[in-house]
Amino acid sequence: MASPAPLVASISHQMVALQTLQLLQQEWGWGDGPSAPGSPRGPDHVPISQARRPGQLRTRRGLGRGSTGARGSPEAGGLRGAEGGAELLPFPRDRGPCTLARMAMRSALARVVDSTSELVSVEQTLLGPLQQERPFPVHLKDSVEFRNICSHLALQIEGQQFDRDLNAAHQCLKTIVKKLIQSLANLPSDAHVVACASLRQILQNLPDV
Repeated sequence: MASPAPLVASISHQMVALQTLQLLQQEWGWGDGPSAPGSPRGPDHVPISQARRPGQLRTRRGLGRGSTGARGSPEAGGLRGAEGGAELLPFPRDRGPCTLARMAMRSALARVVDSTSELVSVEQTLLGPLQQERPFPVHLKDSVEFRNICSHLALQIEGQQFDRDLNAAHQCLKTIVKKLIQSLANLPSDAHVVACASLRQILQNLPDV
């Protein structure tokens, strides 16, 4: 029986990314809370209600090498996304008008969050048992990169860098799903066909941008 360790590790990195993005949505007032449709309810899921609430901001600490400036200042307040994730910068209270650009950004972020949630659910419920029965390649480094992109995204406020990071997260998530489909393509059992169909459905929610 094949070890499911690579898949379990990939799911763990994706969960950190998902929790970070969910907290980012909540901090900006864009999230639907812990009862949002499609949210995974596996043993590793951490509901938003258990996370720190907006306003419970604390000084950014321990961001590692590369963090500079304004330590301990009010502007450097942050919110811990998840263990190993980024600390979120507080979104300005005066957000200004809801422009088309901001609506598009909100929609794009929600698409990545929903698709990540669906991916984790498919991996936990369908791919986990399949991986134990018959091994297939899992590209762990892509999930690590996805987590790192989401952590960097959470440190942005708005602007071109946020847009670039959000697009990078979108593309990286698509890569993860596509590679899983390729890995399952050579295993034409009924269970693998069902798993591939679920993964293709996720891709449909991630159109090219």
